[in-house]
Amino acid sequence: MTDPDAESTYCPPGVLGEDADELHRCNEPMIELPIHDRAGKKIETISIDEADLGGEVRPNLLKQAYVMFHSNRRQGSARTKSRGMVDGSTRKLYRQKGTGNARMGAVRTVIRRGGGVAFAKTKKTETFRKKMPRRMRRLANRNALLAKLVDQEVLCVDSLDMDEPRTRDVESTLKALGVNRTCLIALRPDQRNVALSSRNIDDADTIRVDQLNAFELLNHRFLVIDKASLQSFLDGSAWSIGDGSDDKEAA
Repeated sequence: MTDPDAESTYCPPGVLGEDADELHRCNEPMIELPIHDRAGKKIETISIDEADLGGEVRPNLLKQAYVMFHSNRRQGSARTKSRGMVDGSTRKLYRQKGTGNARMGAVRTVIRRGGGVAFAKTKKTETFRKKMPRRMRRLANRNALLAKLVDQEVLCVDSLDMDEPRTRDVESTLKALGVNRTCLIALRPDQRNVALSSRNIDDADTIRVDQLNAFELLNHRFLVIDKASLQSFLDGSAWSIGDGSDDKEAA
């Protein structure tokens, strides 16, 4: 009995190597992403190959990347005082017997309010940094975008360019696109006016497209990005702006 899905991955005899890989690549599913104008009207559609973003959503990889990004943001400056560092006398509060109270020693003991802390944190700096291989980090960044595409949470606009900063224009664009939760606006370095117009909007954050990462994508419900920025992220040209190299992808 044959598999009904076998035809989609069938490779003719004699087709080997790169030709076979290209044939299988052509049979892989494509994501159709609508492109809207600033008024929210659909004007075109672009196709995105899932294979370029990891092929499938990988929850374990995304979890590992999220924990790494979150841990690396910790400042590591928490401090507590031991009983020897707390102000107060070491004299016994009252005699051991005859008062009717529970026996008690110094006021700085760890069981009293305002006393010291057992096993106090006294290090000047404490590091919580985690690491992932570069290829895993980059795959996680792209896979987070795939997760957003699958959930239809990527809102692509034909252009976000503005001649001057104006918060009202960005607010109207987000409303027309149906943004009703937190959103992340990915911008190119030359779109400073959009960044200035967005910084006073509640639940809206901006990020440069060459710094787009899994942590920020998963921390926001929607991703708002224009067509040029999205294509630069997909083809890798976003990391060659200004320095002529594509070896600085967000990791």
